[in-house]
Amino acid sequence: MLLAVLALPALAADSSLDPLLDAVEHRYNSITSLQVSFEETFTAAGRGRRAESGELFLRKPGRMRWVYSQPAGKLFVSDGKSLFYYNPITKQAEKLKLNESEDLRAPLAFLLGKLDFQKDFQGLRSRSDPNGTVITAQPKSDKLPYSQVEFLVGPQNEIRSLVITGLDKSTLNFAFVNERLNPTLDAALFRFELPAGASWVESSADAEASQ
Repeated sequence: MLLAVLALPALAADSSLDPLLDAVEHRYNSITSLQVSFEETFTAAGRGRRAESGELFLRKPGRMRWVYSQPAGKLFVSDGKSLFYYNPITKQAEKLKLNESEDLRAPLAFLLGKLDFQKDFQGLRSRSDPNGTVITAQPKSDKLPYSQVEFLVGPQNEIRSLVITGLDKSTLNFAFVNERLNPTLDAALFRFELPAGASWVESSADAEASQ
């Protein structure tokens, strides 16, 4: 989802942000499930702009289901141990260990109730926005695949959007609406079933066969 980036030097954080950061962390770290509609836009020089959208379901610990309506049929599912990706264009599915993809999703940790601004980010700054407050931050680790993250925080401490900037200035933008905290979600949502007529990519097929 994201591109490799270069580490940035350590930057001082704005301590006046602490109450807001604490409030956002409390909102997401204290819930057990979440449902929200999302729009996802990827923009890169020479590659045009790609817009996708759908519905996201999450339940602790580590379970999530990204159901895309655009493009229809695209799917990401995590059962808490493995991450499954299905591409409706190729009709192929892939399986990864969840811990192999966690570093790529660090900016999305709030969705899984693992948000810790001070642990994961540095150089935290804020600015006013008509829809709330924008928090800008850089990653502390030099091994994470992004150079900057912007969180738009609404008046109820909800994260309304997330903009992730890659080293080459590409951006991955998530906009979130219709957020529901602690909805009742069936466990079956977080079990991946291979669609009819689909196949595993070789690495995933081998993993399945070894189970």
